[in-house]
Amino acid sequence: MFAAERRQLILEMVRANGAVSLRELARVVQTSEVTVRRDVRALEAEGLLDRRHGGAVLPGGFTRESGFPQKSHLSTAEKTAIADLAAGLVGEGEAIVVGAGTTTQELARRLARVPGLTVVTNSLLVAQALAHANRVEVVMTGGTLRGSNYALVGSGAEQSLQGLRVSRAFLSGSGLTAERGLSTSNMLSASVDRALVQAAAEVVVLADHTKLGSDTMFQTVPTDLITRLVTDEPPVHDERAATELQALADQGVEITIAGPGADASASGEGAPPGRQARRDMPLPGQRRTQTGGSGGLGPQLRSAAALADQGSGDRARVADLRRR
Repeated sequence: MFAAERRQLILEMVRANGAVSLRELARVVQTSEVTVRRDVRALEAEGLLDRRHGGAVLPGGFTRESGFPQKSHLSTAEKTAIADLAAGLVGEGEAIVVGAGTTTQELARRLARVPGLTVVTNSLLVAQALAHANRVEVVMTGGTLRGSNYALVGSGAEQSLQGLRVSRAFLSGSGLTAERGLSTSNMLSASVDRALVQAAAEVVVLADHTKLGSDTMFQTVPTDLITRLVTDEPPVHDERAATELQALADQGVEITIAGPGADASASGEGAPPGRQARRDMPLPGQRRTQTGGSGGLGPQLRSAAALADQGSGDRARVADLRRR
């Protein structure tokens, strides 16, 4: 395929979906991500699209947000791997909050198997995924429906969360950096996410590697309030994502990476059938804890072994990203 043909196809995919990852573009045009990256740069120079870390979006800068139909087709394999691993963090009888997003929707589908679970959410998609789970209680916030992501937002949603206390919040967003933490493109969504964070003793962020290093308009969770990040394995050439992961770990965020063979042992064994492999990055020491007191449930650093004991059941090996 000639360069002009590739770039036309890339442009058509971005226009159709709003945002497309480099990995998906390379698969469709049947070339390397390095070549696709050059094509995206050329199209950006012409003002036809904007580059984002790990992908390309329609022009619009910080304020543009893709709707659910576009997001649902992005990084689907990565979101599945992240959701599989994150579900292992939830134990029987817990009370948690789950925010809106396509990755959290994938998580909700897996939480339907956890007995005695209570899930508080502002997402219609999360509630729908759990609607037929006999042993899971779903509590919906109030609020005004935001149709682009099927979430309840506004003062009604925020007020319904006042006085609530749960063990964990599982949140996604549009971008994640070590400097600002988790962010999103919509002010109303950001405000509700901040209320969800205030209700939780710990905050778990679910974000695929394409969001690492991306920064959007409204901060939702500052880095020092993020307990754990569950993400996928960045491509080998993606130095920006690797650098961002290390910077997050240096600030005390626990990093759990999902991916095929990520926790394979020295004997060559892979993950157990039906389970998602994982590895945990080492942590550089004690982090800041969330202010306001949490009765002993505040976000603390935990080893990979402690996490395994908590309920994931996966074998973990600690890997130092600096040696990659």
